[in-house]
Amino acid sequence: MKTIIVDDEPLALDLLRSILSAIEDVEIIAECSNGRDAIAAVSSLHPDLIFLDIQMPGINGFEVVKAMQSDTMPMVIFATAYNQFAIDAFDLHAVDYLLKPFDPERIERAVQRAIERHSAPENHGGFKTPLIGAIEEITRRLDKESGAVSSPEEEIPEGIKRKLLIRDSGMVKVVPFDDIDWVDAAGDYMCVHALGETHIVRSTLRELLEKLDDKMFIRIHRSTVVNIERVVSVTRLQKGGSLLHLADGNSLRVSRNYREAIRSLFQ
Repeated sequence: MKTIIVDDEPLALDLLRSILSAIEDVEIIAECSNGRDAIAAVSSLHPDLIFLDIQMPGINGFEVVKAMQSDTMPMVIFATAYNQFAIDAFDLHAVDYLLKPFDPERIERAVQRAIERHSAPENHGGFKTPLIGAIEEITRRLDKESGAVSSPEEEIPEGIKRKLLIRDSGMVKVVPFDDIDWVDAAGDYMCVHALGETHIVRSTLRELLEKLDDKMFIRIHRSTVVNIERVVSVTRLQKGGSLLHLADGNSLRVSRNYREAIRSLFQ
């Protein structure tokens, strides 16, 4: 199984890597130390399994899960130091978890359960619902315990013309429109692919489109936007479909609902 491990603690990453590397059916394809990198890795690598730390600065493990697309959702094994009420919620919704500090035998048992679930076709695509159920219950309990009230997210400053402003770890990155190759949705987050890098933006696709130049960026799928100036060639497919080849080496398929927009552009 293609596996990604995510933890902001280097020692935890080292231990997971050591244990998982000894399991024959597990192939570690990426290691991430924060939520942003995890979202990008899941979007681009399509793992079968992800070991996901919950408590991380910035985007936490719960937010990473919410950002994943249901149809490409990997199995998730949470790593947690939360107290008993959170564990009860995981058990209630049949969500697997590992308690910190890690127990190697517990990790091996969790992997074996994941392998069994992965081999059952009826489970594919149905991993997100129990995860969201557990997350919502834990969030409610945490809010009740602390009396916390969520506050609106701080607005990103007004953009500079022909540039996209991306907030990242307390800083604001300025990404010129010309550098953006394409954008794809990952739940409540957008993956902005620019010059070989992937930037994570907390936004809906509609909100992001309002910030971009509509003469430059077009929608080719319900979850994908492409910079037409980065398209180097188009391959016509059977039944009227198209495949766009970008300057960054990626190829993106145009869905049927959006092929008319492409046809008018490249006539």
